[in-house]
Amino acid sequence: MTDIEKRASYFAIRQSQIIPREEMLETGRRQRSLTVGLPAESGQSENRVALTPQGVELLVDNGHKVIMETGAGNAANYFDKDFSEAGATIAKSKEEVYKSEIILKISPPQSEEIALMSPNQLLLSFLHLPGQSRERISEMMNKRINAIAYEFLRDEAGCYPVIRSMSEIEGYAAITIASEYLSKAHGGKGVLLGGITGVSPAEVVIIGAGTAGEFATRAALGLGCQVKIFDNSYKNLKELERNVGQRLFTSILHPRVLTKALKSADAVVASLRYFDSDPGFYITSDQVDQMKPGSVIVDLSVGNGGCFESSQSGYNPEHPYINKRGVVHYSVPNVASRVARTASIALSNIFAPVVLRMADAGGIHQLIKEDMGVSNGTYIYKGILTNNYIGSHFGMPFKDIGLLLAAF
Repeated sequence: MTDIEKRASYFAIRQSQIIPREEMLETGRRQRSLTVGLPAESGQSENRVALTPQGVELLVDNGHKVIMETGAGNAANYFDKDFSEAGATIAKSKEEVYKSEIILKISPPQSEEIALMSPNQLLLSFLHLPGQSRERISEMMNKRINAIAYEFLRDEAGCYPVIRSMSEIEGYAAITIASEYLSKAHGGKGVLLGGITGVSPAEVVIIGAGTAGEFATRAALGLGCQVKIFDNSYKNLKELERNVGQRLFTSILHPRVLTKALKSADAVVASLRYFDSDPGFYITSDQVDQMKPGSVIVDLSVGNGGCFESSQSGYNPEHPYINKRGVVHYSVPNVASRVARTASIALSNIFAPVVLRMADAGGIHQLIKEDMGVSNGTYIYKGILTNNYIGSHFGMPFKDIGLLLAAF
């Protein structure tokens, strides 16, 4: 090394010793350990549970705590022993569960459950807006909690994963229900829903070309039925045909065309959803009067306003169907709960990753800031109503969640 090179090296070393430098620190966020509470559902028609034992195990293995009310999974054929072996703590009382940082449940909370909640607690549940009340929303706001509605949660693709998942289940289930109630045992026509050699296939009319309508179509076609699909959107009809992969009988909701189809139908599945409290009906009682005696109506949208004027009746779990005007009406607001175990697995596959993302983000407030899908699902933030649709529906003041996040 030459003298010049030695001097350059010396000055470089001296400079590095004298000039102050930034200290390199780890900037990654520290994962939070969360406590998740799963209360038993109080509604008599709700059989689903928000997390399966596999979902609980996933959370526990990642350092989180799950407190579950005893018997919460019984209706879905998951028992305390299954959850305990997965790492959950089994609580004897609702009060103990509601001390958790996060409450995961299916049905919207009742007043007595809201009373158990604390400020800044996070509630994740369905909202069921048509059956919701202004008073219940106000009770949650007064508790200054954070609330997320499953119906409004969006994924990275902008889809609504909970609604889509439950709609898939309901679409398939609707055809099995129609098949069951077409049998003579339930006052039906005694018709096999399908087609066999030498016998004309059963005719199925599907009203609504959304996800439930698509999967009802798939199930009916799989049984060999003749299927006709109606919707008020040409785009939806086109997408359904493309997804199913074959040319089908499709039509916009023209009253005359629909009435003609109803006259020859053996089963009708309706899945058009409303959010308005006074929507009117797509199918009137006069149209039902023209249907064949013993035919079956499965109104999947009865919990959101209903498609049939004649299916607007209170749900009786002991007698879920009614023979009205000579037509069997199956008008149950929660068909997915009929196959509670399958539905619970589907829900758990969505909710467990949300909780894990929440922990990775450092908590719910940070996740709401970073995840637009979760932000979209949040309708109460720190006791403030943030959903414009709910605000308009009940005539309540609301604030944009983006402005609130900037303030907190």
